[in-house]
Amino acid sequence: MIEKTVKRLPAENGVSGWTAISKRTFPVRVLEGNVTADWVIIGAGFAGLSAARRLTQVRPGDKVVVLDAREVAVNTAGRNSGFMIDVPHNLSSGEYASGGADASRVEMAQNRFAIGFAADIAEEFGMSAETFNRSGKINAAATERGMKLNESFGHSLKANGEPHTFLDAVEMRELAGTSYYQGGLFTPGAVTIQPADYIRGLAAGLATKVDLFENSPVTSLKRQNGVWTAISSRGTVTAPNVILGVNGHIEDFGHFSRRLMHIFAYASMTAPFPADQQGCVVSGRDRWALLPADSMGATLRKFTMDGQSRIVIRTKYTYETTITASQSRMMKMAKGHRRAFDARFPGLAGLPFEHTWSGRLCLSRNHAPAFGEIEEGLYSACCENGLGTVKSTLAGIMAVDLATRNISPELRQFMDNPAPSKIPPEPFAWLGINGVIRYQEFRAGREG
Repeated sequence: MIEKTVKRLPAENGVSGWTAISKRTFPVRVLEGNVTADWVIIGAGFAGLSAARRLTQVRPGDKVVVLDAREVAVNTAGRNSGFMIDVPHNLSSGEYASGGADASRVEMAQNRFAIGFAADIAEEFGMSAETFNRSGKINAAATERGMKLNESFGHSLKANGEPHTFLDAVEMRELAGTSYYQGGLFTPGAVTIQPADYIRGLAAGLATKVDLFENSPVTSLKRQNGVWTAISSRGTVTAPNVILGVNGHIEDFGHFSRRLMHIFAYASMTAPFPADQQGCVVSGRDRWALLPADSMGATLRKFTMDGQSRIVIRTKYTYETTITASQSRMMKMAKGHRRAFDARFPGLAGLPFEHTWSGRLCLSRNHAPAFGEIEEGLYSACCENGLGTVKSTLAGIMAVDLATRNISPELRQFMDNPAPSKIPPEPFAWLGINGVIRYQEFRAGREG
C-alpha cells in the first residue's frame, strides 16, 4: 500500500476583490461518507475544473468527483488579474518563452487552444461579456526602457506574423485618463475575465455532470489494490484515477520537491466611484486592461458595472517558503499599491482600496510545468509559470488526454516539456530569488 499525508492545506491572505463582488448561484456541498467514482480531481481551480469539463466530453459515462479544500474561487483561481494571454509577454526573450521562435509559436498555439476551450465554456454556460471578454490587451510603457521593450516586442510580433498596434501617449491618455504612460502596444488575441465569476460559472455549468465537494480538504492519499482513496475529514473518495490540479501544493502531496518556486503576487481593488463625466476625465474609458511593458511592473484593469467603476492594481512580488504572507508584508504591499495608484491617477488620489489580497504563483527555474503521470493512476496538472488562467486550463485538458490515452497533437507538444529543474536549498533559494525580484523591480522603476 502507498499512502501520502498532505503536509499543508491551502490558506490565503485577504479577500480577493473579484470574489467579494462575485455572486454565487449554487449551494456548497461538503463531502460526507464514502464515495466511489471513476475519477477524483483534487483542486477546483482552472486546472481541476478544466479537467472535469474535458472528462465530460471524452468520458461522458464516467463518474467524476471534484474536491476542493476551500470554496470555489476563494483560493488562487479567484485571485489573479484575469488575463488569458495568447502571446508570450516578450516573444523569444527568455522572460516567458524560451527556445527561440519555434518554441514561441508552439506556446502561442497551446495558449490559443486553451483560450478556445474556455471560449466554448463561456458560450455554452452563458457567461456575460463582463465575465469573458475577447478584449485584447495592452502592454503599457511608462519609461524609455518600457518603450524600448515594447519596440522589441513589436519586432518579434512582426517577425512571427502577429497583428499588433502601437499607441502613443495621447492615445494612452484617452484610453486610461492618465498622462503616466508614454505609449502602449495592443495585441488582439487576449481575453479578460472576471476570474471568480468565470470559475463559479464553470462549476455551476458542470453541476449536473460532476460531483463537486467544497470545504473538503484532502488530508491524505493512499493506493491499495490498484485503487486510490482520497481521504478528507468527513468522507473519502475511491477511484482508479486521480488528477491533481493543485498548482504549487503538489509539493505538499510529496512530489516535485525543491523544484518549484512559490511567488506571492499582491493586488488591491478600489472602492467603486461614479462612472460619470468626471470619472471618465480622471480614469478614461469604462473598461481597459493594461499589462506592464516590463514584466515586473504593474498590471491594471478598470471595469464598470451599474454606473460604478473600479480599478484593480497588481504589483510587487515576493518569494516565500510559508503558506501565507505576514500581516506586516500585506500592509507594506498595500502602501506600495497606494503610491503606484496615486501616481497614475492623481484625480483619484486617496480613493480607498476596498480589498487587498495576495495569491501564490508557481514557477519553475526552467519554465517547465509539473506535469505527467507521477505514479500509476496519479496525474499532475500543476505549475503554471505565471500564466495560470491559460496554462492551468491547458494542463487540466492535457492531464485528461494523457490519462485516457487520447494522444492528441497538443498532448505530444505538451509532453515535450522537460521536468522542472531543481532550485537551491534554503536559505540560499530565499536570498537568491528575492534578490533577483528586488533587482528586477528596481530596474522596472516607474513601470511598477
